[in-house]
Amino acid sequence: MTTIGLLALIGLLLALRQPLFVLLGAATCYVYLFFGDGVLGNVVEDIWNSVEQEMLLSIPLFMLAGTIMTRGSIARRLIRIMSELTAPVPGGLAVATVFSCAAFAAISGSSTVTLLAIGSVMYPALVERGYSKRFALGTVCAAGTLGIIVPPSIPLILYGVMTQTSITELFIAGIGPALLLTALMAGQALWRNRHLRGRPWQGRAIVTACRDGIFAVAMPVLILGGIYSGYFTATESAAVAVVYALVVEVLIHREIKLAGIYTVLLETARLIGALIAVLVFALSLNVFMSYERIPQELVELMAGMVDSKIAFLLAVTALLLMLGCVMEITPAILILAPLLTPIAVSYGVDPVHFGIVMIVNLELGYLTPPMGLNLIVAMSAFREPYSEIARAALPMLAIMLIGLLITTFVPELSLFLVR
Repeated sequence: MTTIGLLALIGLLLALRQPLFVLLGAATCYVYLFFGDGVLGNVVEDIWNSVEQEMLLSIPLFMLAGTIMTRGSIARRLIRIMSELTAPVPGGLAVATVFSCAAFAAISGSSTVTLLAIGSVMYPALVERGYSKRFALGTVCAAGTLGIIVPPSIPLILYGVMTQTSITELFIAGIGPALLLTALMAGQALWRNRHLRGRPWQGRAIVTACRDGIFAVAMPVLILGGIYSGYFTATESAAVAVVYALVVEVLIHREIKLAGIYTVLLETARLIGALIAVLVFALSLNVFMSYERIPQELVELMAGMVDSKIAFLLAVTALLLMLGCVMEITPAILILAPLLTPIAVSYGVDPVHFGIVMIVNLELGYLTPPMGLNLIVAMSAFREPYSEIARAALPMLAIMLIGLLITTFVPELSLFLVR
């Protein structure tokens, strides 16, 4: 009966359209009351102990850095550099869109921020240059998803927090799959637009773009170089990103006035408030599951149903692809990562590799109806029908599925820099 009561509670809250943190908080309290020792004070204690983790600081700091750069000119300067460098290539502006998204994602850590910052500039530019509207929509939506796999990625940080996996190793492991997906998207953009002729390189324009964008290009080099060299931890690199973005946008580019910093902080606080409220209840629920040995029991149950690592990875891929259609990535990571990772480890899957596999799987969910977040954001940003955007994303979705399968079954792609 207690299980039926839990399902009924979740169903009622969903019917009442309650926010995710209310649903997860109510479910956590119910579980502690009826499946645990009945002491609600343990929820508060677990939340307090969970939020003491230093690595959690990197999430609001990277969010703040992304907000600063979105309101500043770093994105525009990166776009100009990529556009000049790819000018002679057939379909060069489309390739520049993919590269710009990858470069900006490497300093924002967010898919939606990348989509809005790059897409708001490149989508109208692509249409104006003669690219089909459907192709332009699909490209900016798909390339925007690179924000959740190109390190530093906020979903990777969440996975590391929930599974106690090294965030630095996850960042490093994301490089190979990120480069693969970027290459596949750029290759597809080049092939589909091979009939569009480019223009010769213009040396002066390239020099001017690089000079104006030197601080924008230096930022991912500084942040990622610091992480991969071991000079920064993930949290320290997030702090460096905030300071660097502020110095560049306020003092050098002068795109943000001192008075505008308050607006940036307020916007970031709203984003953080929505995420942290969900995260702390998920962490408390994770503590409960570990105490009750739920992951271990799932490992034993799965062992009787799936007899090989390949079969397990195929089953997980199918599960995550289906969930990605109806579930946003944050709750998916918070709920599923602590359950699936121990099972993956029991089959001999490296937890760092599994983290990348899980994130790339859920990355496809950004482009799949009905809950594809990038589709919803693009609908609002570009004022196009949802059905049109969903159809536009299909070719890129197929390309990304190829990248997912390679990432899943070639673990060396993720681990060659880690192990």
